[in-house]
Amino acid sequence: MKSKAIKKHLNGNQLKLIAIIAMTIDHLTWAFFPGYQKVWWVFCLHIIGRLTAPIMWFFIAEGCFYTHDKRKYLSRLLVFAVISHFAYDFAFGVPFFELSYGLLNRTSVMWSLFLAAAVIFAIHIEKISTVWKYVIIFGACILALPSDWSSIAVMCPLFIYEHRGNFKRQAVDIVFWTAVYAVVYFFAMDKIYGILQMFTFLSIPLLFQYNGERGKWKGMKWLFYIYYPAHLIVIGIIRILLNGDIPLIA
Repeated sequence: MKSKAIKKHLNGNQLKLIAIIAMTIDHLTWAFFPGYQKVWWVFCLHIIGRLTAPIMWFFIAEGCFYTHDKRKYLSRLLVFAVISHFAYDFAFGVPFFELSYGLLNRTSVMWSLFLAAAVIFAIHIEKISTVWKYVIIFGACILALPSDWSSIAVMCPLFIYEHRGNFKRQAVDIVFWTAVYAVVYFFAMDKIYGILQMFTFLSIPLLFQYNGERGKWKGMKWLFYIYYPAHLIVIGIIRILLNGDIPLIA
């Protein structure tokens, strides 16, 4: 007797909307409660924000698979990575071109996502040798270090792409690479907030419900590209109005 297929209930647009809402809650929490505040309900708000990154990683892999024009896809990601750099630094009080405050969290995750897509496309060029593929991956990870989620946002989309069609492997990818980031965050930034990163696992049941469909509205991809830097500018204004020109994350 054949088992019934599990019905999936969420399309790409719906998952991206969940990511946008979770991201907004997380960033507003940083603006209203800056620094690593050890308050349970502040933790809960940041936990909601952990839903965003895995959904973004997942749809970078999906975008790389479905795109009909790799150059346009990469160009779009690069343009918004540049725009988002200034929006992110303004939002969190990070000097635009100054690394003396440390290497981590100097620019937005869009930079890492651009590098992730570039790596996915590059290593699947048949003429490139295995050695050069590893060089490309390593180089992209180094370049991604200053961004939000650092080189994890390169490696996890890459592995999700490689394991496309095997959701269990993709779920393991999310947990494993988040754990790597959590360890770094634990020792380099803040111990409690390092552990908090592991709540990305809450995105796995949502991603499991992905039905493989984009959704009827074709404008969602542009909404996300525009909303991301736009909401960061609003976060930056709130930061200055409430706290003055101080960084939100040490």
